[in-house]
Amino acid sequence: MEELRLIREEIDRIDEQVLRLLNQRARLAKKVGEVKKGLGLEVHVPEREREIINRMMRLNRELYGEEFPTEALVHIYREIISACLALEKELKVSYLGPKATFTHQAALEYFGFSAHYVPVSTIGDVFKEVEAGRVDYGVVPVENTTEGVVNYTLDMFLESELRIVGEIVIPIRLNLLSTCDRLEEVKRVYSHRHALAQCKEWLSKHMPDAVLVETESTAKACELVMEIEQAGAIASEVAAYTYHLNLLAENIQDNPNNYTRFLVVGKRSIKPTGKDKTSLIFAVKDEAGALFRALESFYRYGVNLTKIVSRPSKKKLWDYVFFVDLEGHVEEERVGKAIELLKERAQLVKVLGSYPRALLQES
Repeated sequence: MEELRLIREEIDRIDEQVLRLLNQRARLAKKVGEVKKGLGLEVHVPEREREIINRMMRLNRELYGEEFPTEALVHIYREIISACLALEKELKVSYLGPKATFTHQAALEYFGFSAHYVPVSTIGDVFKEVEAGRVDYGVVPVENTTEGVVNYTLDMFLESELRIVGEIVIPIRLNLLSTCDRLEEVKRVYSHRHALAQCKEWLSKHMPDAVLVETESTAKACELVMEIEQAGAIASEVAAYTYHLNLLAENIQDNPNNYTRFLVVGKRSIKPTGKDKTSLIFAVKDEAGALFRALESFYRYGVNLTKIVSRPSKKKLWDYVFFVDLEGHVEEERVGKAIELLKERAQLVKVLGSYPRALLQES
């Protein structure tokens, strides 16, 4: 017991040191904000945030062998940075709502709990909020490993001048939530159609007689289930806490490797971090070999494409544009040269932004 007491006293001393250093960091953050304001500089600098987190991950690995879990370290520093930034300026972020959706979760993971969040009803509304300057950034879903791309998000970039400034990739862990105490009591299951599809096998095996009802979002499903007897909602664990529902079954998604990628949109360009991606749109003439020549631009300069998706241009029948993700930043020589050659060979080239790769992809 004496040994335990001494260890606990040492932990208390360390906690006091951590608290002292956090307050010292907060004071320095305020000074940074004052200097930036005097120089007319941007208060929020995503490149600097990523530099800090990457440095802490590297030091944790090299100096301490990741005795403290890296994933937890990233979350801690995200909140430290978020809280300190709030002392300089309140960051406003719009997202596809309502609250407790996976888009809300993605926004929290990127900006932390100290930002001010504005839920809106549609992806188009997210873009409008940022374009009008009512918020600093917007967060929208763009693709899921099970359900594929979110076409409406891609289509928004055809008209909007907003830039992609970041991305978040989060695992989609779905749960059955209810006011009921037992799974057997649930007769109807509500959720977004994607969530229902992602749990099809589990539902067929464990709830073959349940009536499945589509809703506009997983959060809306939770709101309905709060008012309906013998009903359950498929949603996130965060939603269980938010709506005070019982968690009857965890991780019921059929695919354990189910991830969704979200984009952060804003008005500024992001400087290189060394671990970047670039997204762009291009269109080619309707003639033999046009697409081949366009894609050969990337091959010539050794630029790796990580995704290519075609979408109707909506300008004329059977006319398409291509959305591309590639490794690297537009300010890198090889990427810049590839894009310049693409411009010579394509009818349209629109760079949507260069931005840091999602942290999940770096682990």
